Amino acid sequence: MQIITEKLVSKTIKKRASNTHKGSFGRVLTVGGNAQFGGAIILSSSAAVYSGCGLVTTATDPTNFASLHARLPEAMVIDFNAGQELTEMLAKVDAVVIGPGLGEDAKALQTLTLVFKTIRAEQILIIDGSAIDLIASHHLALPNAKLIFTPHEMEWQRLSGIPIGQQSEAKNKVVQQELNGIVVLKKHHTEIYTDEKTFQLHLGGPEMATGGMGDTLTGMIAAFSTQFSSELVAAVVSATYVHSFIADQLGKTQYVTLPHQIIEHIPQAMAHFAASKTNA
Repeated sequence: MQIITEKLVSKTIKKRASNTHKGSFGRVLTVGGNAQFGGAIILSSSAAVYSGCGLVTTATDPTNFASLHARLPEAMVIDFNAGQELTEMLAKVDAVVIGPGLGEDAKALQTLTLVFKTIRAEQILIIDGSAIDLIASHHLALPNAKLIFTPHEMEWQRLSGIPIGQQSEAKNKVVQQELNGIVVLKKHHTEIYTDEKTFQLHLGGPEMATGGMGDTLTGMIAAFSTQFSSELVAAVVSATYVHSFIADQLGKTQYVTLPHQIIEHIPQAMAHFAASKTNA
């Protein structure tokens, strides 16, 4: 198991070229946020914007439109109940986040099924939260895309069938291979399973035990993956590292670190690692 280091992250986060525009830094669609859990998709979308994604669109329940516009004017928004509009937007993006605050009712299942049917092989699909539970409970076939799963240990138990107490590296690796995607298993010392290697994160602590923390990570992974797409594994690993790196810095003076605080510090953290690369 390889420990994730600052050196790896510094190699991944590159200084931006001068002759670029918003289209140069990826297009992300986040899908989720029913009437009860709108905050989850707002956090995911915010993390994608603050992580440098060029264009972010949020597909969510209309009850969340006003909150999203007030908190994140940089993001566009569509109604995830409008199938044709969602289908058209799916065709335009590089990466999709599905699951934060989506819920597990019939409408959520319909939305997830539409995304699975529409996603293309060259696109990145980050599957989180409710979407993982829907896959497990309905035994859904996975689409042909660049898949990234971001479960916590209980969600991984549902998806993999491995009880939490028996989730070893060897057993997790077998299921990761069957899923044909990257797995970011969120836990104390988060583990990232890829086809070639298993990575382990030694950052982060109990100050991160706050609702919305995982939703924030999904947006970061999406934005990193579209910007640093030449090496998808490195992008996922780096996003995970920066997420906890910021929390550790805030945790030096705070009892808890809130997801929105982490989001606000992403641009500065990315600049730090880009500068580290330049000076290396």
